Amino acid sequence: MAETTAPLPRQLYESKAVQQLDRLAIKHFDTTGFELMQRAGAACLQAMRKRWPLTNHLIVFAGAGNNGGDGYVIAALAKDLGLSSEVLHLSPPDQLAADASRAYQMAVVAGAEIHPYTEAAFAMRCHQPNTLLVDAMLGTGLSRPVSGDYEHAIRAINSSQMPVFAVDVPSGLNADTGEPFDEAISAAQTMTFIAIKQGLLTGSALNFTGDLCFDDLGLPQALYSHEQAPLSGVRRIDIHSVLGAFSPRPPASHKGKFGHVMVIGGDRGFGGAPLMAAEASLRSGAGLVSVVTRSEHRAGFLARRPELMVHGTEDHDYDFGQLMQRASVLVIGPGLGLGPWGEELLRMSLQAASKKSLPVIIDANALTLLARNSADYLAIKKDTWIFTPHPGEAARLLDATVSDIQLDRFAAIRTLRDTWGGNCLLKGSGSLISNAVEPDLIKLCSEGNAGMATAGMGDVLTGVIAALLAQGLPLDQALSAAVCVHGEAADRCAGASGQKGLLATDLLPQIRRLLNTDHVGGFEGGTGYV
Repeated sequence: MAETTAPLPRQLYESKAVQQLDRLAIKHFDTTGFELMQRAGAACLQAMRKRWPLTNHLIVFAGAGNNGGDGYVIAALAKDLGLSSEVLHLSPPDQLAADASRAYQMAVVAGAEIHPYTEAAFAMRCHQPNTLLVDAMLGTGLSRPVSGDYEHAIRAINSSQMPVFAVDVPSGLNADTGEPFDEAISAAQTMTFIAIKQGLLTGSALNFTGDLCFDDLGLPQALYSHEQAPLSGVRRIDIHSVLGAFSPRPPASHKGKFGHVMVIGGDRGFGGAPLMAAEASLRSGAGLVSVVTRSEHRAGFLARRPELMVHGTEDHDYDFGQLMQRASVLVIGPGLGLGPWGEELLRMSLQAASKKSLPVIIDANALTLLARNSADYLAIKKDTWIFTPHPGEAARLLDATVSDIQLDRFAAIRTLRDTWGGNCLLKGSGSLISNAVEPDLIKLCSEGNAGMATAGMGDVLTGVIAALLAQGLPLDQALSAAVCVHGEAADRCAGASGQKGLLATDLLPQIRRLLNTDHVGGFEGGTGYV
C-alpha cells in the first residue's frame, strides 16, 4: 500500500453517509464547500507530485459536479506552480453549480487551458511526455452505468496507457460495493476525502483505485462523533488491530493448555488440504493437532509432519466418537470431497460439535455439502460455527451466482449470516467478517495481496483460526486475528520475493513470527495497509 497523506481510518462509510459528513462539516464546523474543494485539490496535487515528480503537464477530465470542481482547482493550482495544465470538460462550464463554478473561474484566472472533451482533442494532447491524466469526472453520486461522452472518455483514458490519478473515486466505480457499474477508470492512484468509502477496499476495487490515499481535509475528529453524524456499519481491521490478542506463554506451560485441534478431511486424492490446515494449526500454537482422513494418507502426512496424530477412517480401531472426546476445536472440510464419505463425516462432525458445544470451522467441500443438504442444517443453532466461504461457496450457500455475491459483498455477508447464523468470513480481496458478538458490524480486513490467489491459502487460514480458538481466544477475536495475520504474512512474503509463485505454506514462518510478538520485541510493520 502506498504511503498515505493520513493513515486510513478504521471506520468505513457508504457514499451517502460521506456526503452527509460533508454537509455536516459545512453546517457546524466553520468551513465552506469551496474551501473543502480547495483543500481537496491541494491534497491531490501534493500526492501527484510525490508519486510522479517529473510530471510537467496535467490533462484534467472534469465532470459536472463537485468532483469536476476539484479538477478545476487542481488545474489552477498546478498552473500556479508553473506546470502546464489543461481541462477537458464533459459538462459545459455555464451549467456548473455554485462551488464548481467558482473552481472553474479559478482555473480561468490561473490561465489553465479549458476545452470541451472530444476524443480527437484528447488524442492530440496525450502524446506529450511526462503527462499525467486526472480523472475528476464522476464522484460518489453515480448510481448507474456511465454513458455518452463519459463512457467514451473512460475508454479513451484506459486505452491511452498513460498514468491516471483519480479524484475521490475512479469514475464508473461503485464506491459502496467496490464493483464497476460497467466502464470504470483504472487509476494508478486514487485520493479519497473526508471518510473512506467502504467499497474502495473490497471486491474488484483495487483493480481500479490503484494505490489508495486518504486526506481528511483538515476536518476535526469531532465531526465523526457529532450527534448528527451518520454511523459506520463497517470497520477496517489490519495487523495493528489484532496484535493485542497475543500474549506470552507462562513459563510453566504444557501442551494440554493450548488445545487440541481435530482436522477432518482428505478424501482420496485430496490429502494436501487437511495436511496444510493441520500444519498451520501446529505452527500457530495449537498444543495438539489430530487429523481424521483416509488411512492411505498416513505415511505421507507423518513423513511431512511427524508431530501430527493421524487417524485413518479405514483403520480397524477407528472410533470417531472416541476421537471427538479429545478435541477442543473441529475443522471440517479441507479436501473432504463431495461423496458419501465426506457427507457422513460432516454429519458426524456437526453432531459432535453441537453435543459438546465445540467451536467448528466449516470450510471448502463442507460448505458445498451444507448447501446441498441445507434442509438438514439450516435450523441448527450455530453460535459456535465459523463459515469461511470464498465467493463461489457463498453463492452455493445462498443459492445465488458468484456475480450476485461479488456485485455487493456487504449485502452478501449480511444475507449469509441472516440465513445460516454463526460467524461468517467472506474471503477475497478485502475479506469481510460478520460475527455473532456484533451482528450489526461488518469487519473488513485490508491486509493481503494478489499473490494469495493460489491453492491452499484457505486451508492455511483455517488452520490458523483453529489454533487461535484452541488457545482460548473468543470466536470473534480468533477469526479477526487469523485473517489479519494470514494477510500480513502474505504481504511480507510478497514483499520479500514477489507475488507470483507464492505458496500457501510459504506463509507459515511469517505467521509464526507474527504470533510471537513477545519474542520479536513487538511489531515493526509489514507491507500491508497503514
